[in-house]
Amino acid sequence: MDEDQDVVPQTERPARRSYGYTMKLGIAFAVVLAVGFVGGVSVSASGNSHILANVPLLGDGLDTSASPDANLSDFWKVWNVLNSRYVQTHASTTIPDAKGKIWGAIEGLTAAYGDPYTVFFPPTEAKAFQEDITGNFGGIGAEIGKSKDNILVVIAPLKGTPSEKAGMRAGDLIIAIDGKSTEGLSTDEAVTKIRGPKGTDVAFTLVREGKQLELKVTRDTIQVPTIDNSYDPKTGVYYIALYQFTESSGAQFGKAFKAFQDSGSKKLIIDLRGDPGGYLDQATFIAGYFLPKGATVVTEDYKGKKDNLIHRSPGQGGLPSGTQIAVIMDQGSASASEILAGALQDSKAATLIGTRSFGKGSVQELVDVDGGSLKITIARWLTPSGRSISDGGLTPDIKVDRTQADYTAGKDPQKDRAVEFLTTGK
Repeated sequence: MDEDQDVVPQTERPARRSYGYTMKLGIAFAVVLAVGFVGGVSVSASGNSHILANVPLLGDGLDTSASPDANLSDFWKVWNVLNSRYVQTHASTTIPDAKGKIWGAIEGLTAAYGDPYTVFFPPTEAKAFQEDITGNFGGIGAEIGKSKDNILVVIAPLKGTPSEKAGMRAGDLIIAIDGKSTEGLSTDEAVTKIRGPKGTDVAFTLVREGKQLELKVTRDTIQVPTIDNSYDPKTGVYYIALYQFTESSGAQFGKAFKAFQDSGSKKLIIDLRGDPGGYLDQATFIAGYFLPKGATVVTEDYKGKKDNLIHRSPGQGGLPSGTQIAVIMDQGSASASEILAGALQDSKAATLIGTRSFGKGSVQELVDVDGGSLKITIARWLTPSGRSISDGGLTPDIKVDRTQADYTAGKDPQKDRAVEFLTTGK
């Protein structure tokens, strides 16, 4: 939901406030969860809607004057021709009132930017979006976004949710929902179609590894685990898996990290596969176990439209000297998980293993427009070395695939390779 959904910064401005008409979302649009989290604002699936920003509300600092660069004579020509000549020929068509026409014009203007994360919601859809980011609905527990080819894609099915149990996988392309094509459908429109009452089914037509398959998922109230950890005395490797960055992830990671310290291990795996993101402050806090105080974790880059905002490590430390770290990621690793992985990779604190991450590295702001809502991309995330996460995601240091056949057989070559790397150094 932002969604994610993907993060809420604490540095240099209030970390959170109640959802108002203006907020910042740091992740892909969250999908169908009933919990909040990610990318900017932590909302529900989504990622994500998680970043609340200290910015002015419409009518309280935002410019509403006409632009001198825009000649709207063509717009008014079309407006007047439609008013005077349009004849309704199908019962299913509707003639909007003046406000409805304005909403349609704003939607078209927004869509002209070609950014899947910059979207306008008329009032009815805006209300539904607010429900999305507060999680008051049933869902399937998956994060969705758009592929480079502008096709709906599963960013990640969250652990233990209906989507994962039904067999949905990160990277699945969604070409139909309940038998209707998703061509031209925005992520937000898809979310509206996917969510619904608990216990009802939603049918998907997916494309995976070039093959089409049908999948039915039963909606439920989503409760996703945040973390899992274990120690293998045979290999001496400690394992921590993060499934999303919720408000409590930092505290839960701290407990797992303490268990890692107590184990005496100096070999650590951090598994971020299928983690669609969450609160930025939690990613920044967790980075503090591995990066010195004040080190850059991520930069919010506004491309000159305002001063960049740098989020820095709190530097709580505690990492045993000589510890080797492997971070496992895949196409389902997005937003806040990419921020953490990118910071550890750039600082040489960890080796990334797996496949390229999703590449959700933009920040969205939600602005009220007379009951409607404009969700607009206002910044991009840069790793400490200046890499844009949106430009194709993060590239692993050691590339290892996990195929559908591996899933079916219960094999995990990515985790196996991480263990091999930590125990052999190769």
